Amino acid sequence: CETCSEEEAKYRCPRCMKYSCSLLCVKKHKLAQSCNGVRNKTAFVSVNEFTDLNLLSDYRFLEDVGRTADAAARHPTVHSPTTKKLLYCLRNKARKCNIDLRTLPIGFTKRRENSTTFNFMEKKFYWHLKLIFPHCHAEYTLKGVPDDRTLADILKPYIDPVESDPVVCQRLRMYTMSPQSDVQILMKIENRKRNSVRYNELDASRSLLDNLKGKVIIEYPTLFVVLKTLKKDMVVLGQDTSEPAENSDGESSSLSSMEEGEIRDS
Repeated sequence: CETCSEEEAKYRCPRCMKYSCSLLCVKKHKLAQSCNGVRNKTAFVSVNEFTDLNLLSDYRFLEDVGRTADAAARHPTVHSPTTKKLLYCLRNKARKCNIDLRTLPIGFTKRRENSTTFNFMEKKFYWHLKLIFPHCHAEYTLKGVPDDRTLADILKPYIDPVESDPVVCQRLRMYTMSPQSDVQILMKIENRKRNSVRYNELDASRSLLDNLKGKVIIEYPTLFVVLKTLKKDMVVLGQDTSEPAENSDGESSSLSSMEEGEIRDS
């Protein structure tokens, strides 16, 4: 058993392939590794290890994708004039703010949960926003975040040692105990190949709207709050010496990786 190292292993996790001896150790392993125990249907398999079972699994996965896409296309909301008008208006307002806002079809997880709105009286967005704290395996969803709020104000209830909620503060202790200069806010660039993931660094002192200008947003912004000293695989655009910095205004988008992840969630 890879959890207690005492008993003989009886079970193997379908997702991370860890061995366990009992239900208690299975639960401990899931909690410690943040593992959901569900097999990753799109995990890479080399040609040498590819078997008939892998082929059958891929075939069934594609069938599930086809059924999901067909169900989404038949959904009555897709053909609703009101829905189309609201989405068009939202994208148009974002375009005027120099934000490339893109929406997914009905049935995709991010489309269902997105609550972003535009207030015509105040002439500003109220964003659906997701905050991810990877070092603590925590994420929080915010609704109705005004676009004129600074990122520093948005993060205060989470990582500020004084103003944060006690329960949240305890969970994000790694962040609250670190100096503010070590905290970095990143947003994934949605239009790069899967083997070349890069992130834009955002300015905490500027408003959410200013930080989103010139960027591609799929449904709503997802911000990664990281610590510079612990950041490993998250490469910031322009800070990788092997490639030059790119201009985000000239980016072309390919949504294949986003669509694959959303289809799996649907």
